[in-house]
Amino acid sequence: MTTVDPDFATQEAKEARRARLFTRINKADNWFQVLGLAWVTPILKAVAGDNPRAQMKDLWRLAAVPLLAIFAFLLMWGTLAPKVQTSLGAVPGPAAVWAEMVNLHEDAKAKGVKEAKFNAMVEKRNQKLIADGRADQVKSIAYTGAPSYYTQIWTSIKTVFFGFLIATAFAVPLGIAAGLSPTANAALNPLIQIFKPVSPLAWLPIVTMVVSAVYATNDGLFSKSFLISAITVTLCSLWPTLINTALGVASIDKDLVNVSKVLKMNTYTKIIKLVLPSALPLIFTGLRLSLGVGWMVLIAAEMLAQNPGLGKFVWDEFQNGSSSSLARIMVAVFTIGVIGFLLDRVMFTLQSLFTFTNNR
Repeated sequence: MTTVDPDFATQEAKEARRARLFTRINKADNWFQVLGLAWVTPILKAVAGDNPRAQMKDLWRLAAVPLLAIFAFLLMWGTLAPKVQTSLGAVPGPAAVWAEMVNLHEDAKAKGVKEAKFNAMVEKRNQKLIADGRADQVKSIAYTGAPSYYTQIWTSIKTVFFGFLIATAFAVPLGIAAGLSPTANAALNPLIQIFKPVSPLAWLPIVTMVVSAVYATNDGLFSKSFLISAITVTLCSLWPTLINTALGVASIDKDLVNVSKVLKMNTYTKIIKLVLPSALPLIFTGLRLSLGVGWMVLIAAEMLAQNPGLGKFVWDEFQNGSSSSLARIMVAVFTIGVIGFLLDRVMFTLQSLFTFTNNR
């Protein structure tokens, strides 16, 4: 007669649940890394009871060390900033920059209230005209007040994405052609080498004159200033995508190319079924680089051309020369950096969704 442990089944079920939990955590870790939240994984594993000491070491490396580095930077900045005197006074420290950030937020809310009040007045006027039988006099009047800080941020983001999408629409097909055809590569290579190093400050006057000549009115779908900034972004940001796409297509395994010949794939099927899936990792690398370049180019273009956006905000504050101008410029610098980081995260997330690695 054998004795059966009454807790065996319970223990076995508990271990099965624990194994499933760690499987879910490991799967979630792939997405935490994509989103820049890798420090969440050791916390979850420690809570689940997986060697808490080892998890604390990972948490120290992934979260505590970066936080300490940021704290050290803020401490050094706050200590050294008051010692540097400029024509606008001492360089603002972290507290002054934060206070100015709060002021910009409050100013944006106040401007939003004014714009909403203006739009309500216009709507009330139009409704009255309609009620009086004068619908032909109804007008859509645009608000002409100074844009808020958030409005300028949104303008810059829209502009960079518009220019980036145009660049992608040109760069990816040209890159595929260059990667598939040695003749196309020979034709495109000298143009790439000549135009890739050209500064946006050199493109801007040309783009301004061409857009002003072709797009003579501001009554169209896009304003003239928007198109100038977006096209400048396009001309400077398409090269990384073009080069990486061509490299990715040219690096396709020759065995796959031979299989496409055996199957007698036409060009379209070959590109859709073979070329793009194989080259996507390098294409997305080019897209990430292009978006980063486009964001930097846009700020410079807005500053030089005085087109609406964050670049114009920085230049206006520099020209203003008030006691708060330097702090506002530093707020804009941090805003530009954070948005650039988030744009890269967006592209990295898309890359993770559409491409596959050994781990996923």
